[in-house]
Amino acid sequence: MLESLFKLKENHTNVKTEVVAGLTTFMTMAYILAVNPSILSASGMDSNAILMATAIASFIGCFCMALLANYPFALAPGLGLNAYFAYTVVGQMGYSWQFALLAVFVEGLIFIVLSLTNVREAIFNAIPLQLKKGVSVGIGLFVAFLGLQNAKLVVDSTTLVTIVDFTENFHTVGIGALLAVIGLLLIAILHVKNVKGSILIGILVTWVLGIVCQLTGIYQVDAANGFYSLIPSWSSFDITSIRLTFGQCFNLAGTDFNIIDFIVIIFAFLFVDLFDTLGTLIGVANKADMLDEEGKLPRIKQALLADALATSAGAILGTSTTTTFVESSSGVAEGGRTGLSSIVTGLLFLVSIVFAPVFTTIPSFATAPALIFVGFLMISAVVQINFNDPTESIPAYLCLACMPLTYSISEGISIGVISYVVINLFCGNRKKITPLMYVLAILFVLKYIFL
Repeated sequence: MLESLFKLKENHTNVKTEVVAGLTTFMTMAYILAVNPSILSASGMDSNAILMATAIASFIGCFCMALLANYPFALAPGLGLNAYFAYTVVGQMGYSWQFALLAVFVEGLIFIVLSLTNVREAIFNAIPLQLKKGVSVGIGLFVAFLGLQNAKLVVDSTTLVTIVDFTENFHTVGIGALLAVIGLLLIAILHVKNVKGSILIGILVTWVLGIVCQLTGIYQVDAANGFYSLIPSWSSFDITSIRLTFGQCFNLAGTDFNIIDFIVIIFAFLFVDLFDTLGTLIGVANKADMLDEEGKLPRIKQALLADALATSAGAILGTSTTTTFVESSSGVAEGGRTGLSSIVTGLLFLVSIVFAPVFTTIPSFATAPALIFVGFLMISAVVQINFNDPTESIPAYLCLACMPLTYSISEGISIGVISYVVINLFCGNRKKITPLMYVLAILFVLKYIFL
């Protein structure tokens, strides 16, 4: 049954590999179960309800991706847009969280239409192949930077960022950073030795080492500063809390809003979600060798439709935009090639509703080594960029450099597209530029002017 549904042999994989890949992806994404409620609750929503919505929306998104597109891409409410939801739409603009959920729901509906009418697919295919390689490398650097920050190996300084001082606050920040280094080296050694599940093993071993450090007093709990117990504990969880957010996107009683504001908010959600998703699909698919010779992704329409359906479903449940996660690359790195990997990740998100206190105990310094190592695996695409043609390689370079430095996948794509059009236009290569690339470049420029 699994073979006929997911075509495992055709994709050169097996059930064991897919299960390990799905578990690895979940382990690197599990932080969203703790982070999303923390951010969205600032809008006045119930934290337990948000956690429920996060888990169920992720489950729906992963299953849609698996059954519609048969890809190992996992979905969950995305970071960045949840902050825009809570702190800008609700906090600064003063609208209710129900209103913000309605904007997310409408965004999802628009994406469904765009996916069914090939608009999103056309945008994906319009991006030149060399620029797609740059996107893949840029995401690798971005993911590595995320990992370095999550491990607190890279911290704020007068030079913007610097390496952590291991001796300062050793029993919290220092030991966590040190364990992340140990985890990274362990993953690297296991990978070189071709040990299956090296990334997952690295996460689990780092977590266990952290527990040992806590039991021996080397790691000390400091909840006030974000350093929580690493030992899983059972605590009560109200499953019925989902009723507090479910369907509330249609409850606008007493809400007075400006239609212009509503359109601007929807456009902001649309823009960031669209290009974050496209960037993630390009990067992860390139790493998995899923792009064809023309740089196109088979079944891209189904993948984008799954993303759109998950967004609308998430809004009804009570969470901000659900999108394809770049952490899917960790599962791909473990050999995940089909939707079975996404099914496993989705089921774990569903199970996490009951075992949330356990999954949210996984420290960021345990998953950080996985992200740093995945960054190494993804930047391998840099050798595929044609540096002999500067009209292709310069936009790819600007794209890959801007992603980590602006802390945004969509910004990297914006800079890449604008520079590609401008450079080729003024260097006499107008035939290389498709009409849609002109449109995208103009839209990106307008975004910087008006948003």
